Amino acid sequence: MTSLTLALFYLLPACLLIVSATWIGFTATAPWLPDLPRPGPAPLAVDALLFLLLLPAAATLLARLSCQVQRNRLDDVFGIVETSPPDPLTDDTPLLRAWRFVFGRDAWSAVVYSTATALHGLLAGGVVVLLVVCGGATTLAALLGIVFVLVQGSPDDLVGPLTLVAVGPLCVLVGLRLAPHMITTEVLLHRVLLFEAPEVRIRRRLLHVQDSRLRMVDAAEAERRRIERDLHDGAQQRLLALSMTLTRARSRVTTDPQAALDLIGEAQRDSKEVMEDLRQVARGLHPRVLTDHGLSAALPVAAGRAPVPVRVDVDLPERPTPRAEAIAYYVACEALTNIAKHAAARQVTVGAHRVRRPPRQGGDLLRLTVTDDGVGGADPETGTGLYGLWDRVDAVDGTLTVHSPTGQGTVLTADIPWKA
Repeated sequence: MTSLTLALFYLLPACLLIVSATWIGFTATAPWLPDLPRPGPAPLAVDALLFLLLLPAAATLLARLSCQVQRNRLDDVFGIVETSPPDPLTDDTPLLRAWRFVFGRDAWSAVVYSTATALHGLLAGGVVVLLVVCGGATTLAALLGIVFVLVQGSPDDLVGPLTLVAVGPLCVLVGLRLAPHMITTEVLLHRVLLFEAPEVRIRRRLLHVQDSRLRMVDAAEAERRRIERDLHDGAQQRLLALSMTLTRARSRVTTDPQAALDLIGEAQRDSKEVMEDLRQVARGLHPRVLTDHGLSAALPVAAGRAPVPVRVDVDLPERPTPRAEAIAYYVACEALTNIAKHAAARQVTVGAHRVRRPPRQGGDLLRLTVTDDGVGGADPETGTGLYGLWDRVDAVDGTLTVHSPTGQGTVLTADIPWKA
């Protein structure tokens, strides 16, 4: 019923344009139709202003409003939120911006989207309402007819009402069964028209590139500071202590050889600890097991360092590209870190599989899934690192999806091109 009611509103822009087109047609053919009255210049100018400017402007503004209603409905009812594309008219003058807002390409695209949505709503909503309302009304009327026949008619007259009693509920059932499918097609149509139009995809891609570029710069700076802090607090301090130990040993070589040997042994132990510190820092950059043995061997190592039980399910018949492996590995590590910090999970499953796709769809995918039974409710705005994961995956034209209903755990899925 909501779709059917809104469809009438969505159809208004097209109706206004039809009225304008009708006036243009009558005005253009008036000289060849002598029976039609010919208005003077002043009424003609007023009509031209109304039908050529005001009505098309009202049509495009109503179309933009209807598209906004569709977006709000997708958000409020179905929970589908899409990032708004950047405004390409930022540098224009206010007058030019207003003109393009009313008569620009996006405005006329909104008219097309509104009309298509209206036609779908009229068809889908009309079919469902017709089946349900007419089926219910027919059943009720047939029951009343049966009562009337039993009172005043003959048994032969019961055939028609009984048939309607059987057909009516069937129509209601068909209508109720069709309703969810009609709603699904409506949502799909909204998403295709409003979110997947070519110009919207390009603008949204530009917005994503801009945002991800800024976040990648911040992430690189944070990583640089982490490495600097680790080297300063770890390896640098140990190297300073090692240098002081060797200086003490050198000063005692001639006076106390045994003490000098002890200091050299201490320096040797310190050097091994420095090497271990440097190895830990290097492991944070790119683990050697990933380079040498691939994702199948690296994921169990990362799972073993997690503070929660992790089950690893890897089924990779061959190794993808090193870039795809590195992205999948770091996504898994960051996801496990997020789970340890925020999820309060008792069990985690990490899976990596190859998804076969035709070459025309971009080739195969490396699909990484991280599932936990924690508290759910993961939100990128709360600083859980999801934006950083998205940036890593999006950098190679992959996709990252997070399904995290509150209280029902979280499922993170990263689809990475196999030949990234």
